[in-house]
This record gives sequence, structure tokens and C-alpha cells, in this order.
Amino acid sequence: MTVPTPTPLRFSPYGRQVTYLTHACMELQLGGKKMIFDPWLTGPAFARGWWLLHEPPADSMERLCMADLIYISHMHSDHLSYPTLKSLSATRPDVPIYVGDTSRPVFWMLEKRQVKLTNINVVPFGIWQNIDEHLRFMILKDEVHPELDTCIIVEYKGHMILNTVDCTRPNYGRLPHNVDLMMSDFAGGASGFPMTFSGGKYTESWKADFIKNERKKLMNYKAQLVKSLQPKIYCPFAGYFVEAHPSDRYIKETNTKNKAEELNALIKKSAPGITTWTPKPGAVLDLALALMSPTITDPPSGTNIYKDSWDFDLYVDELNRAITAEIFKHKSWIQFYYIWAGFKNYNLVVRVIETDEDFIPIANGYNYLVDFMDLSFPTQRPTREHPYEEIKNRIGVMRHVVKNGLLWDDLYIGFQNRLSREPDVYHHRFWNHFQTELPVTGPDWDLFLQQVPSYQRSAEPQGIQTESVSASTFLEKADCTVS
Repeated sequence: MTVPTPTPLRFSPYGRQVTYLTHACMELQLGGKKMIFDPWLTGPAFARGWWLLHEPPADSMERLCMADLIYISHMHSDHLSYPTLKSLSATRPDVPIYVGDTSRPVFWMLEKRQVKLTNINVVPFGIWQNIDEHLRFMILKDEVHPELDTCIIVEYKGHMILNTVDCTRPNYGRLPHNVDLMMSDFAGGASGFPMTFSGGKYTESWKADFIKNERKKLMNYKAQLVKSLQPKIYCPFAGYFVEAHPSDRYIKETNTKNKAEELNALIKKSAPGITTWTPKPGAVLDLALALMSPTITDPPSGTNIYKDSWDFDLYVDELNRAITAEIFKHKSWIQFYYIWAGFKNYNLVVRVIETDEDFIPIANGYNYLVDFMDLSFPTQRPTREHPYEEIKNRIGVMRHVVKNGLLWDDLYIGFQNRLSREPDVYHHRFWNHFQTELPVTGPDWDLFLQQVPSYQRSAEPQGIQTESVSASTFLEKADCTVS
């Protein structure tokens, strides 16, 4: 899709502002319309692994409820935030929300999440969507992850804003030059690799060197992309998250990220004609004035830039409620779940181990093997030659993922597991399936419980008396080891 170059008209003095709220969330006021990108304003992302670095302005939720339209780039939870949308739906369920027509629907979990939104619009790629006489937008797909990632071009009176979000190669490399404002991710660190890996080469020094080199490569790529497109103004965003939970201190210290200021300095050095903007919550870019001379309004005096509290217990307790779900009293859930997942005919054996917060195996937690060659569940590794992975998962997050049929991004991107493998080979088919291709309809656990033999259904594992048993009590007493 080749993007046309319009003839810009003069901005009117009304409605020309871009306000940074937090992470990838921007508010655009263009003419009489307000548009918001990727509102993640509250709660964690990727289960409990990511938390907002920047404190959103106090009126952010009010701004969201007043929006004329919302663009959500993709289904990752730092862009599609169900805690945020749940608050929105309580006040404004009919706000128009626009998403691209990706092969996996962006809102595939909407019903399961019990969020009532009544005006979700799935639009085709590469087609202008007219909002009014002067305002329109076009959603484009990513070449590397076309099933997942999208980006957007917004045009107002011939002036363009390009938001490439998390796209690796947005619109197959065909992007407009000389846009008025370009935004993109920049930070890196959105993966469990290599921080969550152990064994073999994965020493702390190897990890540090790898991370440093990868961040440098990303920084140079972003600087080169910006230089080649020559936007008038560039803003790095969609990278302001932190591994804030105390149990993830190791990840926070190891998973260093690029700094927006350093990327902007690199851009200024190679392309001095480009104005750069390092956003702070509540900061406002006046596009009309900025096109004549850089005009950025700082946040109001006294604004908190960085978050210092995140309501950890509220969200972690919600995840941990899955620990004592009825289905996990019956070890046959394992077979039921992986048959539902539908991945097989691949020579890989995986051991999955439930652990505590510190990734120490729970003596009475599940510890099982899955042979994906024939989708069997042996008690020991097969004698044939086979690749092997060991995955240790925090019990609360793993059971939450299983119970709700969620993608494994919550575990992998959310740093909620620890991995080792032999040989040290990335099994793309396996991880791509569990991260992007699981069935859209979740496991039918009601059917599963109906099928559990009556003798098994009536026999509760030792220590579990009712579903109200606390997670901590379960971790101490429940007997669910598969051997």
C-alpha cells in the first residue's frame, strides 16, 4: 500500500494539539475531534510483569471518556488494557473504537473479560476512514507480524501524523515521508529473552552483553528509520513500562532499556533538521506552532512524572484466584488443555513445572511432561532423539492463563516463567502457536468437569476443602504432583 502525499492546508487556531498521557497513549485534538491512541491508564500488562512507568494525568480517564474515537493498535495488554476499558465501559460503552482487521481479532477476549463495549469497528487495511470533512485515518499492517501488529496514519487538513507503534516493518516499509509528527517505540526489552533463560551460555555477563548489543541495534535502526522518513517532529513513545513488582527485581535490574533522550540525541546528530520530543505525562505539543518553531508545553507544575504505587495486591490476588479453581483438582486437566490447544506433530518434549514467586518448584504442584510429537503425557522423557525445554511458571499466572484460555505472552513477555532448553534452539512453531495461534474460543471447562469420572470428581486432593482456600494455603497443602 503506497500512501499518497496530500497538499497541506493551514491549521486553524482551534484543535491542533497532541497530549502525551502515558506509555503509548496519546490524545490528539484535531479540529473539533479528539482521538486517543492505545489507552493503558491503569493496572498491569502481561499478567503482572509490566507496570506503567509514567503517572497518567489525573484527568486521563475523563479524557478517554470524552474521546470521539479510540484507536487500539493490537491485542497486547500494554495497548489493549482491559482494566482501563472496563472503567471506560462503565461510563461510555458506546465510544467508537477502531482496530485493524488482523487475522486474530484484536478483541477476541472481550466476552471473557466481561467488558461491555458496543461500538467496536474493525476496518480493512489501507483504506481511508473519514471522520469529518478534514479528518481521516488509515490503519496499516506490519510485515513481520501481520497477524498482530498495526500502525496508523492520521491526516488533518493535509497534515499527517504517523504512529508506527510496535511494528517491526510497518506497511512493508512503504511509509510517507515528511510527515508532521512521527511516533514509534524505542525502548526494547519487550521479551523474556534472555533474562528468563538459564543454563549453557546464559551467564549474567553473556546476558548483559547481548542486551547491550540488541538495544544498540534497535537504537540505530530507529534513528536510521526516522532519518530516512524525515518527519518534521519525532517522538519516541510506547516504551515507558517498568517491572515494578518486588518479585521481579532481577528482571528490572537486568532488562535495561533504551532511553528516549539518547535516541533523540542520536537523531539530532544525524538529522539536525528534525525536531525531537521526549514526552512527559500531560505535556502538550501544539502542532500548528511547532511547524513554525518548536512549541512544547511542559506538564502543569506539580505533576507527578513517575508512578510510585501500583496496587500490586489487587491484581496479583485476582490472578491467584485461579490457583484453587475446581479444574485443577483433577490432573486430567493437563490432557484436556493441551488437546484444546491443538499443537502436535512436532518433535519437542516440554516439562512444565509450577513454582512459587521465586521460581522454586512447589513440592505438591503440577510437574508434567508433554511430548508434542504425538501429544502424549509420558512420565519420563522418550528414548528417541528429541529437543527438550523446561518451563517453570509462577503457579498463579499459569493457572490463570490455562483457566481462561489466554495466550502465553502473559508468561513469556510478562517474565512470569524461567526457561532452559537443550539444544539451545528457538522453536518458532511451538512458541508462535502458544503466543498467537491458540483457539479463539477458550477451553470448555464445564464440559471437562462433566466428563471427570464420578469417583475422581468426589475425591478431593489432600488439603483442598473448598474453593475459598487461599492461594497461600494451597501452596502449602495441595497435592497435585503428576509423576
